[in-house]
Amino acid sequence: MNTIVTGLQWGDEGKGKIVDYLTEDADVVIRGQGGNNAGHTVIARGEKYVLHLLPSGILWDDKTNVIGNGVVLDPAGLVAEITRIEGQGIEITPDKLVISDRAHIVLPVHKELDAAREISLGNAKIGTTKRGIGPAYADKINRCGLRMADLANRAFAAERITRRVAEANEILARHELPTFEASAVIAEVQDAYERLRPHITNTIPVVHRAWRCGKKLLFEGAQGTLLDIDFGTYPFVTSSNTTSGGCCTGSGLPPTAVGRVIGVCKAYTTRVGSGPFPTGDEELSGYLHGLGREFGATTGRARGCGWLDTVLLRFACMVNGVTGLAVTNLDGLDESETLKICIAYDIDGERHELPPAERSAWDRATPVYEELPGWKSDTTGCKLHRDLPANARAYLDRLAALCDVPVAFVGVGPDRAQTLVVE
Repeated sequence: MNTIVTGLQWGDEGKGKIVDYLTEDADVVIRGQGGNNAGHTVIARGEKYVLHLLPSGILWDDKTNVIGNGVVLDPAGLVAEITRIEGQGIEITPDKLVISDRAHIVLPVHKELDAAREISLGNAKIGTTKRGIGPAYADKINRCGLRMADLANRAFAAERITRRVAEANEILARHELPTFEASAVIAEVQDAYERLRPHITNTIPVVHRAWRCGKKLLFEGAQGTLLDIDFGTYPFVTSSNTTSGGCCTGSGLPPTAVGRVIGVCKAYTTRVGSGPFPTGDEELSGYLHGLGREFGATTGRARGCGWLDTVLLRFACMVNGVTGLAVTNLDGLDESETLKICIAYDIDGERHELPPAERSAWDRATPVYEELPGWKSDTTGCKLHRDLPANARAYLDRLAALCDVPVAFVGVGPDRAQTLVVE
């Protein structure tokens, strides 16, 4: 069965772990959107791997990994990531990794334009990772972007890069940010292209042949539903469609290729960067940070932490068509005496069970909580779902009921083996 794995919160839900777990039964792992602003941390065989552009299936020897057309790709960043992962003993061959020739490129100037945009917003800044993702997607939509296929024509690519660098330098100079020499940018991009060229191809027939031959496809989403450009907490979102539909448009495979959608969420809620966070809780944040948890894989920033928010999860399950939940980090709540679940928002005295679209309404949203007893015991050694404490199973059952989606997987630790299947 072909499966989409998508995040249901503000990213950082542990998708990499779930993808890695499901990859054992997959033949092809596909990344269809985002850029190296995303980060998946996978712990396998006692080794920690931090991935940004590479699909998590790269850690397996016999899988095909696809970076699809919907990804915006930093060529030099991908070369550095490949070098680092190969240094950890993972071989990355052209058969193992294929890159869409239609994927758009993140140029060095895009990163500084990202910084300039944040500076111009002042206190209203989005809190981006400043990896150039937004400006690269903007160029794509403005139809002036550069794609991997374009780098084969050196003269065309050089002319396009030169023009974009000149435009960017005018903006950067106004913000007193570093400007660029076009020749240096051209050299960096072309050098990276030469290293990546054996992997670059038209990935559409690759994925369609796999589908038609009955191979199992696994779509790996990046970021989370609440960062989706259409469905997230706009404008504090990313620049791509992070929902299940984005996996199709970002890979060239139709919705009819998908058999199930696994929605990943933590047993609590986290977010990085600016924007609304109704259930954010400083005490819970301090506790989890004190355990060494909840620091971003890409930026190292401490994540804000809060209680589980099923207003957001309910909506995320709807727009993604989630067929099963993967609940990670359950062990993070092992020592909690009492657990809170947000079941609705009170906005100006009116109860809301789905998130508002109006920006200012988020400032007035007060969580309506339901409390459940904690289990006060270590779950990290549990091998089966039935081994979990009764109160932990009750917590998961309540989450499933509020989202109207069954729990399929439970994470009780970072290792691949600490994933429980719910029969």
